[in-house]
Amino acid sequence: MTRKRLNREAKWGFQFYPYHQKHIETDFFSGLATVIELTDGQNLYWDFFEKAGKTQVAGAGMKWLQFVPNGKKHCVTAKILPNGRVSVWYVDVIEALEFDEDGMAVIVDKYLDVLFTPQGDVWVADKEELDAAYESG
Repeated sequence: MTRKRLNREAKWGFQFYPYHQKHIETDFFSGLATVIELTDGQNLYWDFFEKAGKTQVAGAGMKWLQFVPNGKKHCVTAKILPNGRVSVWYVDVIEALEFDEDGMAVIVDKYLDVLFTPQGDVWVADKEELDAAYESG
């Protein structure tokens, strides 16, 4: 398991992008919502989806909207294109939501992730990490 700060500064280097987080309590959703505004940077694409094909996941004008429902074991990230459409839904299977000393939200990420595209692709990611963790006990 790894700890991921939801501003994605460590792996992605997003520490210079505007980041917002807020706890929400409504009849529809109870939990943490965050957003990263990608104000610049090169476009990054994933090219392994069968139906969607080459799919943009980062770049100037995109937003990453993340939801961590209270009491659940997942974090859902919608990678939103500049035109307002979702390119990919990325679901992290998590152990817990925590907060660092500076108030930054952190997910304790388990090994398995599931990705969905609006075109109907479903892709399971990081199975090899799960297998390696199982093999190492």
